[in-house]
Amino acid sequence: MSLRVGIPTEVKPLEGRVALPPAAAGELVRRGAEVGIQRGAGARSGYADQEYTAMGAQLLDDADSLYEWAQLLLKVKEPEGEELRRLRQDHLLFCFLHLAANPDLTRRLCDIGLTAIAFETVADNGRLPILLPMSDIAGRIAVQVGAHLLHTPQGGKGVLLGGLAGVERGRVVVLGAGNAGGASVRAAAAIGADVTVFDRDPRQLETMHQVAPNITALIATDAAVSEAVAAADLLIGAVLLPGAATPRLVTRAQVASMQDGSVAVDIAVDQGGCIETTRPTTYRSPTYIEEGVVHFCVTNMPGAVPRSASQALSAALMRYLLILLQADWRTDARLSAAINVEAGKVVLPALQ
Repeated sequence: MSLRVGIPTEVKPLEGRVALPPAAAGELVRRGAEVGIQRGAGARSGYADQEYTAMGAQLLDDADSLYEWAQLLLKVKEPEGEELRRLRQDHLLFCFLHLAANPDLTRRLCDIGLTAIAFETVADNGRLPILLPMSDIAGRIAVQVGAHLLHTPQGGKGVLLGGLAGVERGRVVVLGAGNAGGASVRAAAAIGADVTVFDRDPRQLETMHQVAPNITALIATDAAVSEAVAAADLLIGAVLLPGAATPRLVTRAQVASMQDGSVAVDIAVDQGGCIETTRPTTYRSPTYIEEGVVHFCVTNMPGAVPRSASQALSAALMRYLLILLQADWRTDARLSAAINVEAGKVVLPALQ
């Protein structure tokens, strides 16, 4: 019997992504799956319902119908609100979960008893292939948003990150040189900022050092981080421990040492954040001021560019979705090791 794959409309505030564009949904149909999509689920990414039905997908009128029909729930962001009521023990949930920062959701999923696989814990040869494109997008957005928030009408200190002749460059500090941090470093360097990136991996730092002459790549020590943060116009947190809570690398006192109107963007907010003053926000109310510093800690940063992000996410997902169509998908170590909760228990070691 073919697997029924359901794609609901995302409910997180201003989350415009959809798990699969029409062409990708059509590929699953061609491979033998039944694909159902909630009416309007692709609209904010620019995909009309008729584009999905033309590819062989079924259109379901509302979320209740979609969840009732589906066996595999394919989402972008973690379930919340009424979505939790619709989930059943026999559902297989595949989406971003970030349970380390959300114990309440962890308990709810365990109470339901379903099997939940997190995009961000699917590992392949030491890489996180589904998380990677979203990290890349979030890293770029962090610089774009940070540059905008430095404008005085947004509460910023009035610094042009790239500088110009006769004007000092803006100072950007990036914590973490992985996928998100590396994308931030490249984006900030490309507009001419003076960039300092910290990491504990000398290989990552060597890669960053080679990108551009306006990049300083340093081993993360408390003293060096403290000094750089105090001088930063834009601080970007991009630290990741796969599946686990993010360590707090910047204290409230260090944030307070920054000039008023500086900006902090914490990409790691999904996993708890690496800045002590981080708290989750949404695109409805994306910023707040703490210790005089403008904070941007939106938990779904790529949701601001839903068409690009949906296409990138789908491209990364497809190989794993094709495996999930098979009855013996658990024999694939990448997917079985990415299960976060199952049969009422937390099974991912990083969460235990």
